[in-house]
Amino acid sequence: MKNYKQYNQLDKNTIIKKINSFLEEDLAYKDITTQSIVEDNQINEADIITMEPLIFSGSEIIPHCFDGKIKVNVNDGDLLPSNTIIGTIIADAQSILARERVMLNIIQRLCGIATHTKKYVDLAEPFNVKILDTRKTTPGMRLFEKYAVKCGGGYNHRFDLSSGILIKDNHIQSAGSISATLKKIDRKYWVELEVDTIDQIHEGLKNRVNGFLLDNMNPVKIKEAVKIIRSHQYGKEIFIEASGGINLTNIQPYLNTGIDGISIGALTHQIQSSDIKLEFR
Repeated sequence: MKNYKQYNQLDKNTIIKKINSFLEEDLAYKDITTQSIVEDNQINEADIITMEPLIFSGSEIIPHCFDGKIKVNVNDGDLLPSNTIIGTIIADAQSILARERVMLNIIQRLCGIATHTKKYVDLAEPFNVKILDTRKTTPGMRLFEKYAVKCGGGYNHRFDLSSGILIKDNHIQSAGSISATLKKIDRKYWVELEVDTIDQIHEGLKNRVNGFLLDNMNPVKIKEAVKIIRSHQYGKEIFIEASGGINLTNIQPYLNTGIDGISIGALTHQIQSSDIKLEFR
């Protein structure tokens, strides 16, 4: 989505900082089971293997999870069949065993998000509709999860509250009206208005918003809303997205309504992690 930053790659320093935090949470430097059983300085080779078909996300993350020689064989966004060797680690066995859970937790989740996103993208692509994520992400994992959405072919909506103006019903309630709300905003920002009635759309058009989020409207009502917006003198410039209760089973009628995008919180908060394992050779 051109008005928001798209997370097409991950910053190395951010990856390292996050992984160190996750390792500390798991006390991976004090793995008393492994340290009791495995000899010091024992070098082992281990493979990271898919256990089901998936869209991969995590090639930039795996190398920072282990000390030693790491080779990643696949690229982010690749469709991988079951039993694909994602990568190989040659390192101190104690280090591999202490760190594997953190690595798997991350990439299993990211691959789950990318795979789930791709299902929506494949349905929406013929209609030129963008599939957008939301801020409904796991605390501390937002950057990684939004990156995974991109790996699945989706688009990033605003990253945080400072990324853009999205006026919702509670903002309007607090200010008194849509017009009163918009008068308080510096119009140097790109402004999107969440609406659930046709009257709100007319008021938004009068105040020249840049985008509409059609909240919990059914496809018939969305078509009516799109027709009103597009017939306005600057209506072709307005970004129109739908949101609210749209999922893989009911998305089809929404795709042919003339909207530009669909924002789906379930991309990141209602997914099943992919099945991936680490196995010593």
